[in-house]
Amino acid sequence: MLTAFAAAAADDKTHSVLIPELPDLIWGSLAFLIILVFFIKKGLPRINAALDARVEAIEGGIKRAEDAQAAANAALERYNAQLKEARVEAAAIRDQAREDAKQIRAELVEQAQADAARIISAAQAQIDVEVQSAFVALRADVGAIAIDLASGVIGQSLADDKKATALVDQFLADLEASSKAAK
Repeated sequence: MLTAFAAAAADDKTHSVLIPELPDLIWGSLAFLIILVFFIKKGLPRINAALDARVEAIEGGIKRAEDAQAAANAALERYNAQLKEARVEAAAIRDQAREDAKQIRAELVEQAQADAARIISAAQAQIDVEVQSAFVALRADVGAIAIDLASGVIGQSLADDKKATALVDQFLADLEASSKAAK
């Protein structure tokens, strides 16, 4: 078989490998045109449709990504606004709590001062009562001692209560008068 190819190649000296013969060129061009027309009519629209679908998918994905980004930015802004409002509200609550604490502290101080004043007043009244009681007891003791002394000095018994009381009152009055005169 090799020899048949070699013999055919030797007979055809005008035939070029790079330039085909005219019938081959016509049939090859005709086949190329048929395939080209078929490809343009059938294959190209499908390829264009696939490319258009791909472009739409990419543009839709970009649009969805932009929408999602815009929604995320809006949510972030709402979150930041709510966070700012919460901080402002927390500051207001803290300020109100401080004011309430100051008011409660002032009320407690005022109440404590009122209680202290009431306790001091009650203590002063108790002291006054005890001083008066001590003064009355001292007066009675001084009167009894004065009566005993006077009885000893006079030599007579001062058992009569009216006389003794009058004598004690006279003595104490003289004593008070002399202490006032000394001042």
